[in-house]
Amino acid sequence: MDTAARATTFSLSLPAASLHGHDTATLAQAMGLLAIVGDLSMGQPIDGSARAARLAARVAAAAGGDAAACEHARMVALLRWSGCTANATGFAALMGDDVGGRHALVSRTLNPQQATQLADTTVLAEIHCEVSGDIAAMMGLPAAVESGLRNVWEQFDGNGNPHRLRGDAVPDVVFHANLAGDLEILSRVHGAGRALEMVAQLGDVKYPARLVALVAPHARAWLDELESVEEQAPQPDFLPVSVPLTLVADMIELKLPWLAGYSRRVAVLAQEAAQLAGLPEAQQRGLARAALLHGIGRAAVANTVWERNGKLSAADWEAVRLVPYWTARAGSHIPGLGPDAQLASHVYERLDGSGYFRSLDAGMLGAPQRLLGAAAAQVALRSPRPWRAAHEPAAATALLEAQVTGGRFDRAAVDAVLAAAAGVRAAPGGAVGAGAPVRATLSAREAEVLQRISLGESNKEAARAMRISPSTVRTHVESIFRKLDCSTRAAATLKALTLGLI
Repeated sequence: MDTAARATTFSLSLPAASLHGHDTATLAQAMGLLAIVGDLSMGQPIDGSARAARLAARVAAAAGGDAAACEHARMVALLRWSGCTANATGFAALMGDDVGGRHALVSRTLNPQQATQLADTTVLAEIHCEVSGDIAAMMGLPAAVESGLRNVWEQFDGNGNPHRLRGDAVPDVVFHANLAGDLEILSRVHGAGRALEMVAQLGDVKYPARLVALVAPHARAWLDELESVEEQAPQPDFLPVSVPLTLVADMIELKLPWLAGYSRRVAVLAQEAAQLAGLPEAQQRGLARAALLHGIGRAAVANTVWERNGKLSAADWEAVRLVPYWTARAGSHIPGLGPDAQLASHVYERLDGSGYFRSLDAGMLGAPQRLLGAAAAQVALRSPRPWRAAHEPAAATALLEAQVTGGRFDRAAVDAVLAAAAGVRAAPGGAVGAGAPVRATLSAREAEVLQRISLGESNKEAARAMRISPSTVRTHVESIFRKLDCSTRAAATLKALTLGLI
């Protein structure tokens, strides 16, 4: 055994400590954000899951569920797409457009070619369900909610995925959430009358026919009620008070494996640069939170656009320009997050007015906006992308300096960012952890393999870079999965980010 393969013990704790505790959100805020990211990823309106959640509580009540059952159904419907960023790469490989293809899937508008492409989605369902369930567990949600999310693709007739559960083996909460979700989507796409016909056809296929019969007489009235403003119910006292906002950022970045940890790095750099620039504590806090939120709108754009090697088309650019718009819209839907999301939506604005989506100029951009844009650009330059390697520090600095000379970035903001990136600190910072440390033992080889597969490398690619055999890489991957208690690469990436390993 070579020395690199000797076992090394890592102390894994949430890296939120470097953000000084600024990365927490209430449970309701975190769930709302995850729901919106899921909606954008599925090509749905930004409030689609919130509407489905209201219907799911109604469905559970009609089926005789108590208050807890109704709340569980609401949560599962709200978070049912929370694992969809994790399998976006798989959908893109099958259909080209992961967002448009999934919209066609859930709205039941697949054409024959798309239906053929999606003939077997077992692997995609496995990834989705494992990540959704892990997110529920990390957030401390009830066991019934976690179970529902781990089985959300299962069907009454046993033809669901990934476990082919049948009938009563499928948790009732899955039927409640899926029937509600279908009613919301299908009525919007096809009209209420046709939607009721379609869910009736799915009786004893996707969900029990008896449940459809209970719901059908009330469905039109419930759909009409969705147009009214819902009163916010108090959070049950058995649920956690807060959730790491980093979890939302990590979930977003599962969409593109090479982005793993990007928003976390931007958040730390922006906050440290703000300290050097002398910004007040409140603005430092806002910058850290905005950096973690700035990628929300990325979920609305197909993976093929993000991974295109070469010049983007006009249509591609129009989609990309809307990314910060969707981030701002998300914040407007989540009470208490509006200011953070508004700041986040300025990340691509530039002093000369050439940025997007608002095309603001220097007169409209304050110090926080200028620092956020510079921090995001510096981290991006220092990170690898499918079409280029990471720029070395000197090259990244030269590129940022050129942007200052060209009038796009602010000199003071870039100086603060570069100083922070070089390790200059305004003062020692206190570390506030977001949870008890978790320990795990990985060999050095396993740690390197995990780093590589988290960025999307295949076993063969990792083996070539590490100069070992693909079978050895596979053995390491199996060991990593066992130690992190997961079965898919997306879930391993999410857990490794949460534990601070990558």
